[in-house]
Amino acid sequence: MIDAAHRSAWLTWLATEKRYGDNTLDAYARDLDDFSAFAATTPAAPSMIDRQIFRGWLANMAARQLALTTIARRVSSLRGFYRFCGRRQLLDVPDLSWLRSPKPNRPVPKSLSADDAKSLLAAIFYRRGADWVKQRDFAVLILLYGAGLRISEALGLRRGDAPLGDWLTIIGKGNKTREVPVLAAAAEAVDDYLAACPFDDGPSAPLFVSSRGSALGPRAVQRLVEDLRASLDLPAHVTPHALRHAFATHLLGNGGDLRAIQELLGHASLSTTQRYTQVDESHLIQIHRDTHPRARR
Repeated sequence: MIDAAHRSAWLTWLATEKRYGDNTLDAYARDLDDFSAFAATTPAAPSMIDRQIFRGWLANMAARQLALTTIARRVSSLRGFYRFCGRRQLLDVPDLSWLRSPKPNRPVPKSLSADDAKSLLAAIFYRRGADWVKQRDFAVLILLYGAGLRISEALGLRRGDAPLGDWLTIIGKGNKTREVPVLAAAAEAVDDYLAACPFDDGPSAPLFVSSRGSALGPRAVQRLVEDLRASLDLPAHVTPHALRHAFATHLLGNGGDLRAIQELLGHASLSTTQRYTQVDESHLIQIHRDTHPRARR
């Protein structure tokens, strides 16, 4: 159903022209492979996409109880592939406006309050272990919360990036570069960690290292937050990524500009950032209900 050479050409174009990351490319490749596997089970798979096969694929994914977000991405991948083939004249591609996916209900990002964020950071120093490890953990989490970094972005920093200045250059998804301001508290936390860290393999070495001196992995940060969450009896949605959500919602709640927050987070689309307005609106509604003298009427 999908020619292997066409598939390879599309993925190469996404990598070189669109600068998509490896994880995104792997997901898109799996999306095409899933469609091809289903199409191969049909009695006669045509060389061009067929409405009946497409509808059957949608039904098959629904029967497998795939998330609506996954189905939507797979349809988007398929549509993008055929559009690429049409533009490059690899295939005679007709109108694909009917190639639509069910609209997923995009969840509102789950954040945590400023007090909970402070408690989470403070609780690090009540844990057992070496002092330099606590300082490392504090530095990582304050970068997630204070600069809105993803785990991969924080762990991708190099020792040569320190000492942190007023601005930090971050290479995010798709190798896109953005500048983020650095809080004095975050810069100080990194300095304290480096002063105590027993490992120094030069400027090209990872900034954050494990107790054995190797690069600190994302799972270690996830386990850290899981342990802190349990000790503070915080809800299950409190994860390292929730600190990034908190960064955005707390900025927005204090009058931050939506476009500026989009730039700080590295979102390609403003619609992604706009989801945080729903979080802020729900917070404002709750404040109104709790405090306005006529809200209880």
